[in-house]
Order: sequence, then structure tokens, then C-alpha cells
Amino acid sequence: MNQQKQSIILLIFLVIVWGINWPISKIALDYAPPLLFAGIRTVIGGFILILIALPKMKELRFKQLWPIYLTSAILSIVFYYGFQTIGLQYVPAGLFSSIVFLQPVLLGIFSWLWLGESMYGLKMAGLLLGFIGVGSLSIGGLNGSISVWGIVLALASALSWALGTVYMKRNAVRVDMLWMTAMQITIGGIILLLSGSATEKWSDITWSGTFIADTLFIAVFVIALGWLIYFKLINEGEAGKVGSFTFLIPLISIGTSVVFLNEQITLNLVIGLLLIVSSIVLVNVRIGRAAKQSV
Repeated sequence: MNQQKQSIILLIFLVIVWGINWPISKIALDYAPPLLFAGIRTVIGGFILILIALPKMKELRFKQLWPIYLTSAILSIVFYYGFQTIGLQYVPAGLFSSIVFLQPVLLGIFSWLWLGESMYGLKMAGLLLGFIGVGSLSIGGLNGSISVWGIVLALASALSWALGTVYMKRNAVRVDMLWMTAMQITIGGIILLLSGSATEKWSDITWSGTFIADTLFIAVFVIALGWLIYFKLINEGEAGKVGSFTFLIPLISIGTSVVFLNEQITLNLVIGLLLIVSSIVLVNVRIGRAAKQSV
């Protein structure tokens, strides 16, 4: 299998598992407090990646690289999953995911500012559409009024994820990507677990078959394999493709939320989603001469 076909298969897998992650997480929150749930699933995912990375133990270099691991863990895991898991309690899963996946728009801005990537007319138009789309989603959405706090947490999730991705790209040449992924997820998971233990009660967790199955699915496929694939593609120069494909994730999330959570679609949500999809496409896809008109 050539590199291009492998990348396409990995992208399809990533889009599907990250899309269905949102309604599955929403269901699991009926059985556990948010921070403890976030910590449990990320720690399990991190330990799985550590087992995979053990044959490359020499590449860990924890004494030299721990500041990078810790910073990446805080941005990509603690903030991202912390804001996400708490925020899902305030707004429907489909709406929350559609806001979070403004991340490629933010990533376009930060990559231009800090990584020296180009900025051109279509990208600027895409950024404007993205902000308008968020405004449309904020006016109204699924099943009545929407919590402003939930929208703020969704935007914070998108911001932390974008910053974490840029930070990872800036340090990619200094670290082994497998260990980078394993360490940031494990460290971030431990921080989330400790935070949850200090502010929430373990006795509030209902260890039902549904909760255990949801947690294991998210830990293995969404966190361990999902993040490994995401950073692998970015490290191999596939960041643009990842960015252009992720607009499908909120659509899959909303579709599965409608089926499994009985969430309903309203006009404001449709308008907002269309604007966000247009935004992400314009930001991540260079059409014709636009690529030559970078500034």
C-alpha cells in the first residue's frame, strides 16, 4: 500500500472515530462526573501507547524533554479534554463538536503567525465565515436555548487544541512522535484524574456495562489510536489534509447524535454548520491561484 492510500485510510478512520466520540461521551457522562471520566479514558489510552512505545525506550529522554511533554499535555489533553467534557454537560453533543472543530481555522491563524505558513485571500475569507458561523450557532441550536457557558468551553477546547498542535509541530524534530503522543496523553490524563479526585467523588461513578464499554472504546480508538494517527499525519507533512477533512467530524457527530440521542436540527444550526464547513474548506484548501497569492 502506497503512502497516499495509507494516509487516506487513516484519515477516514480518524474522521469516523472522532465523529462518533461526541455522542458516546455525552452518553457516558450520565454515569460519571466529567473530570474523572476524562481522566480515566485518557490514562487508559496513555498506558496503551506507552506499551506500544516501550521498544523505543531510548527515544523517551524524559529528563531532557519533560518540559515539552508537560506543556503539550496541558494544552492538548488537560485543557482540551477538560473543557470538552465539562462543556458537554451544557450543550448538545452535535453543537459542541461543531464549535470545537473551528480548530482548523484557529490553527490556520497560529500557523501563519508562529510557523511561517502562508495567508491568502481565500483563507482570510474562511476565517471571517468561521466567526460568523459561530455567531449563528450561538444564537440558537438544538432543543431550545443554548448555554453561553457551554459555547465558551467549546471555543476554549478549540483554542487549546490549536495551540497544542502548533506547539507539537514546533518541537517535532526534537522528540520521538510516538513517545510525544504517549507522554502527553498519560501526563494529561493523570492531571485530569487528580483534579477529578480532588473535586468530584469516585462513588458517583456508575460502573455499568454501558459506561465501561464507552470508556474503553474512547480510550482505545478515539484517544490512543486517534491521537497517534493525528500526530503521525501532521509529522509526515499531512497537516493540510487533516485540516481539510476534519470538517466532516461535526457532521458525523450531529448525525449520530440525532440517531442515538434524539437531538433535533434547527435552522440556525444548519446555517452555522454550513458557514463553518465553508470556512474550514477555504482555510485549508488552496484553489487555483490562491496558493500563489500568499502574503
